Amino acid sequence: MTTMLGLQLTGRRVLVVGGGPVAARRVQSLLADAAQVVVVAPQLCEVLFDLHRWGLIEWRAREVVEDDLDGAWLVHTATGDRSTDTAVVAWSADRQTFCVDAGDGTSGSARTPATTQQGDVLVGVVSSGAPDPRRTLAVREAIASQLREGGIDLRRRRSHEGRVVLVGGGPGDIGLLTLAGRRALAEADVVVTDRLGPVAVLDELAPGVEVIDVGKTPGHHPVPQHEIGRILVEQAQRGRVVVRLKGGDPFVYGRGGEEVLACREAGVAVAVIPGVSSAFAAPAAAGIPLTHRGTVGAVHVMNGHDGWSSAALTGLRDGSCTVVVLMGVSALAALTTEALAAGADPATPVALVEEGTLPGQRVTRARLDDVVDVAAAAGVRAPAVIVLGAVAAEGLLEPSLIEGGDAPAHTTVTMTT
Repeated sequence: MTTMLGLQLTGRRVLVVGGGPVAARRVQSLLADAAQVVVVAPQLCEVLFDLHRWGLIEWRAREVVEDDLDGAWLVHTATGDRSTDTAVVAWSADRQTFCVDAGDGTSGSARTPATTQQGDVLVGVVSSGAPDPRRTLAVREAIASQLREGGIDLRRRRSHEGRVVLVGGGPGDIGLLTLAGRRALAEADVVVTDRLGPVAVLDELAPGVEVIDVGKTPGHHPVPQHEIGRILVEQAQRGRVVVRLKGGDPFVYGRGGEEVLACREAGVAVAVIPGVSSAFAAPAAAGIPLTHRGTVGAVHVMNGHDGWSSAALTGLRDGSCTVVVLMGVSALAALTTEALAAGADPATPVALVEEGTLPGQRVTRARLDDVVDVAAAAGVRAPAVIVLGAVAAEGLLEPSLIEGGDAPAHTTVTMTT
């Protein structure tokens, strides 16, 4: 039977016998654990020689002798010479020092597991019977995949310091939530969520994870921003890992900066995981390239509630950039009137992408001077992304799908007559 133990090697001497690539891989792992590594070998491969040259390891340039084991907490032999490795294993046994024999997994008193790490969780896989490295690696990779994808509950069960992680959830399709975001959710004790973004992922949370809904709708903000900041701080101060799951990207009109400041002012640790902004994802899902060689080479993103900036109006008038408007459905009439009054071409193509990347995705297209009436007739509602410029014209590209996601097989396109 094999018993797995985690060894604390920081600052402790480890002897590595051998100077080839196998020894080099082991030495690099030991250095990552801050061990004091002594290598005994007549010659070193390039990697080990560089580590010695940089002063990271001690090198004894000769064949190994028994006294080399003095003071070693762990021995790893990988000379490729069976008689030498056997001798090192025997010396280690006499001294009651654990020894890994890289040349023969059935020899030695210790085995090196195939490891994978997520955060501060280190998982090792080792065969308890006859060594089978390929099987061990296959099992390790399966576990690593689950860790990468956030498929394992990684919540802490003992008291720990609370922290906040702002996660950009993307435009809504759960397939566009990043792996880093999923891993953060796997560690969350509480999730503070909006109504936008990949809300379907909440169904995948482990039992017992608390969900706090602070979602806003147009004209209705039941939980004001300062209260959201207070909730994040209070939950973290209770020693909980708090994930603030936001639609799109936290720093693209997501008020993520305000939430970071609230945490920092309260002395709460906070991190940000970027997300796919709907400003870019929704047009892409509708087959609208925001830049297209020979058509336009720049993009201007704006908040509809704030109205036109001089830069956005200039780009719209002269066609030098595509203008993308977030949160602009309720302000569409005012934006259109001001753009036309400023000299924008009435024939400028406009596309409104509702529920981008989601099953209800719909695209409505019209000229700038008709878009208000067309949108009203089509019943366009938020959330929607508005794209203005030549790239919004029908027929530039066929509507695309997000590979591997849950976007609809077809979008509905409404055209003005």
